[in-house]
Amino acid sequence: MGIRGLMSFVEDHSNEFFTDLKLRDTKIIIDGYALFHRLCFNSNLELRYGGDYDSFADVVQKFFEALFVCKICPYVVLDGGCDISDKKLKTLKDRAREKIQMAHSLSVGGGGCVCPLLIREVFIQVLIKLQVCFVQCFSEADRDIMTLANHWNCPVLSSDSDFCIFDLKSGFCPLNSFQWRNVNTVKGTRDHYIPAKCFSLDALCRHFGHMNKALLPLFAVLCGNDHINLPIVETFLSQVRPPLGAPSSKGRRHHRVLGLLNWLSCFADPTEALDNVLKHLPKKSRASVEELLCCSMEEYLQSQVENMQRINAHRVSLPIRQVIYGLLANVSPPSGDMAWNRQPLQPRAFSEVERINKNIKTSVVDAAELPKDYSDLSRLTELSLARRQMLLLETLKVKQAILDPIPPALKLPIAVSCYWVQHSEVKAKLQHLQALLLGMLLGPLHTTINSPEEEALRGGGAKMLYEELQRVKAQPPGQGLDLDAAHVFCQWQSCLQMGLYLNQLLSSPLPEPDLPRLYSGRLVHGLCRQLLTAASVESLLSACPEAQQLYEQLFNAMRSYAPAELFLPKGKSTSKKKRQKKQGNSLSKNRVGTALDARGWHERSNRFGPLMVGTLEEHTDGSELG
Repeated sequence: MGIRGLMSFVEDHSNEFFTDLKLRDTKIIIDGYALFHRLCFNSNLELRYGGDYDSFADVVQKFFEALFVCKICPYVVLDGGCDISDKKLKTLKDRAREKIQMAHSLSVGGGGCVCPLLIREVFIQVLIKLQVCFVQCFSEADRDIMTLANHWNCPVLSSDSDFCIFDLKSGFCPLNSFQWRNVNTVKGTRDHYIPAKCFSLDALCRHFGHMNKALLPLFAVLCGNDHINLPIVETFLSQVRPPLGAPSSKGRRHHRVLGLLNWLSCFADPTEALDNVLKHLPKKSRASVEELLCCSMEEYLQSQVENMQRINAHRVSLPIRQVIYGLLANVSPPSGDMAWNRQPLQPRAFSEVERINKNIKTSVVDAAELPKDYSDLSRLTELSLARRQMLLLETLKVKQAILDPIPPALKLPIAVSCYWVQHSEVKAKLQHLQALLLGMLLGPLHTTINSPEEEALRGGGAKMLYEELQRVKAQPPGQGLDLDAAHVFCQWQSCLQMGLYLNQLLSSPLPEPDLPRLYSGRLVHGLCRQLLTAASVESLLSACPEAQQLYEQLFNAMRSYAPAELFLPKGKSTSKKKRQKKQGNSLSKNRVGTALDARGWHERSNRFGPLMVGTLEEHTDGSELG
């Protein structure tokens, strides 16, 4: 995508943000689009005559041979088609216009850089010839490059400034400082290396007062990239100034980058910063701008951090995906196509890529068989709201009556949470459930404190609780990440993601939740730690009775579906099978006592109470398609 002005800014601070590397004996993920453009434009090739392809192929071969000499194992990732939303259409049109101008300049003896028409196909042929591993994405490759690099813990090679804000474990090496033509020998050995520079995101954040990395996606969309350019945001940007003492000789983009990063470093998290941005915009524009900014920020987010020794977190949501596949597979036949009608009905199956420990695997998943009402995808919207809602809730295994007391914006998250607590592979514990529900209070609290009249009537309790939750969120993590808690919440997020997709496919029979204020990872993990020590839900909610009432409504709904052992005091959790074996079919005195103890704890608790999955190819008979 590219963030305007960022690459030149970080290169101006090369000594602060880059470290020198002697690259060898490693895997490397290569942005294929960036590489073939650089090799084409920086190799003194003749570009005026439609493509000096043999010379270009020689350059590509020499590049990879230099990697092989240094025992660097490349994996090339290529962009695919345009995003279906056409959000980059304007940028593509602008670039097409620029290419026309450059082609004209070349045609009259001037300068310019225009790729020959078949340069990409030639590049791929050389990759095949050299047996270099490569993959083509469905659309833009940035997120897949980031995921692979972090999966293999290796650097990224590109010229795209987006990689300056991705949190890459092994960093980002810009192509313009990757000296592949200058292979060196390690002193005293026969080993070779390529001199390179590696960008450090941590160094950038330290430079701006140890700013939160989570703020950088907002920086990217405000600064401007290939997908977003909002004139109305210029009103806000015009008021952002670089810090005192910044050199005045630098250009406008340099000052914008410096000013934005300096301003964002004052905020604890993206929600707080985004709220501040929206205050500078006309009220009628705030909702649409917020939605666009949030969607654009999602382009810069990573794969989930989960416990790699356990079954991948997306497995828990498989039954939801099977229903989605069942709906997508029910395409109506072309009008008058008799051959289609003569085909025997066959089970539909889809390929999924999932994580198995630290590797990935393709598996075939059967689509769910659905009632005839849902047999035509094109007519789903004609079904009544009640029918669409019925399929959603049946998939999530939740009864409508359970959701009746829940506020509309939280009905879908609670329905998903009821599904999750029944199916979680790593069994959720009481503190996980409590922390998740407490986190869901942020949205309603935020609404209350931004409505002065309502907050005044409630005596300021909402603001006190909101600030306390923000304080918990800001606390340092202590001894490191609780992997089991992380895995539990990853499973929940997978269920939520698939629940959202199914809800959208059914034309939203339940309202879509406000995702930025629905879940905060730092907050729920912080609450888990507190609830395991001295804190209680009662003490946290004591300042705001209204929030406590809402919490109890949410807790009651989930309690109906949670396993009974979730509410037992520590040490009393035994499986149903073991209790039955020990006590037989009769209700002994001890069993009645245990049940009463559990109910009492239950009531006290009530008071206070994959690699992203991708559908690669469709199958009609469960077999692999080429």
